[in-house]
Amino acid sequence: MTRSRNILENWRTTRLDRRRFLYLAGGAAGLALASQLPLQTSLAAPKFNANPFTLGVASGDPLPRSVVLWTRLAPDPLNGGGMPAQIVPVEWELAADEGFKTIAQRGIEIATPDLGHAVHAEVLGLEPDRWYWYRFRVGSEISPIGRTRTLPAFAAAPPRLRFAFASCQNYSQGYYAAYAGMAEEDLDFVIHLGDYIYEGRGGTGTVRIHEGEGEPEDVVGYRNRYAQYRLDPNLQAAHAAFPFITTWDDHEVDNDYAGPYAQDFVDPTAFLERRAAAYQVYYEMLPLRRISIPSGPDMQLYRGFQFGDLAAFSVLDTRQYRDDQACPTSTRGGGRLVDAEECPEIFDESRSILGAEQEQRLFEALDRSTARWNVIAQQLKMAELEESPGPGAAYWTDGWDGYWANRQRILDFIAARRPANPVVISGDIHTYWVNDMLADFAQPDSEVIGSEFVGTSISSRGSNFSRFLPENPHIKYHEWRYRGYVRCEVDHALWRSDFRVVDSVETPDSPTWTLASWVVEDGKPGPQRDG
Repeated sequence: MTRSRNILENWRTTRLDRRRFLYLAGGAAGLALASQLPLQTSLAAPKFNANPFTLGVASGDPLPRSVVLWTRLAPDPLNGGGMPAQIVPVEWELAADEGFKTIAQRGIEIATPDLGHAVHAEVLGLEPDRWYWYRFRVGSEISPIGRTRTLPAFAAAPPRLRFAFASCQNYSQGYYAAYAGMAEEDLDFVIHLGDYIYEGRGGTGTVRIHEGEGEPEDVVGYRNRYAQYRLDPNLQAAHAAFPFITTWDDHEVDNDYAGPYAQDFVDPTAFLERRAAAYQVYYEMLPLRRISIPSGPDMQLYRGFQFGDLAAFSVLDTRQYRDDQACPTSTRGGGRLVDAEECPEIFDESRSILGAEQEQRLFEALDRSTARWNVIAQQLKMAELEESPGPGAAYWTDGWDGYWANRQRILDFIAARRPANPVVISGDIHTYWVNDMLADFAQPDSEVIGSEFVGTSISSRGSNFSRFLPENPHIKYHEWRYRGYVRCEVDHALWRSDFRVVDSVETPDSPTWTLASWVVEDGKPGPQRDG
């Protein structure tokens, strides 16, 4: 058992904590349990001095006959939410039309103080492949209207899929002009690949000021930071327009954390307390299913989605289960650039960025898929980036290059089992990349077995890696100057990725336009420039 496993096992207990049990129970049983909490238990809606729906609405984790509807009651969002310590009934309506003339379903969810008065309504029994509109009501207050949609039936043959993916939205480094453009797109859903918030203070070049005095470390601190992000009107507009599928990276907790390890050598037991708080608030603030309710510092986030016979998505978690980064120094943990000869640990066969169980689940999903396109949606640029011009080799230890064997196992599996049209979509690095996925990056002339598109950031500053391109012939494109997102249009013959950018993140209304487009043909791995 690894050191990480020992630390995590010491955290776990055999009993299910009360909050998790309450929410898994759900429905009438959940309401009965709620009445036993040592809180005010009146189900009458409180009277609000301010709008309780300041954080907007959202939907997510769409399936063919189900979707999650989200809101959080927060009349004083930057001060813990401002709700009384009592449970509150929240009504929701789902309609087949924007005017709510045809109500498809309605219900009541109980918002509890234990989970920040967040609402996650898992609506079942819906029609596949159609749009719905939804809203919430508490007392006399009515939320904004959101729009969502279900996925096609698993056996369906949809002619087209259109989605966007995004990541890295540092509030302090710019406005979310890209989300204003995204909200106007014709999309089926959005995938967010992590760094939904940033825990740091901002530093030089700050455009907007982060709330608070320092980094969040407890539940209230993370609630306030998320609330500041969710107050942004452009982010609210994107959430209200489409269902989101989300996963995290590091900044939702702490920069460059690895499993139970912080980059600044905090005692792992203490760091897991912080991770538990961060994971709880991540669940509270995003439209996730009950299966993802955290238990202490553990949270189930890797999962799969299927868009008929057209595309299957494996959404990964590269933070929670990973081994610590290789070759730390006495003064620096987390990621750093290392010489490959001086740090052979990056090639250690036993090291993993996914953990054994998640890796096996990925292989099973790829092996059983009958979809035309097989998408691995994850945080970190997967293709090799060798960062030493000239002789020698240097790699960044926080990314896949620091877990060489784990990446090679995935590549070996794809090369052996041949899932149809593997496409990796990635974030984290705040720049655009287009990469051939090779069977073996140690052999530059090895077979191209897949394609990778790496999106830039929504607002976080980028860095120029152009000087390393001659060392990496599998990289076909790199652009670091623009912020934005990737819009993907997929049919049975062609995958198209449009790199959508804004002129500036220093204004909230900068227009969105297409910088470049790349395509992958069915049965021909490796992206090609379009136009």
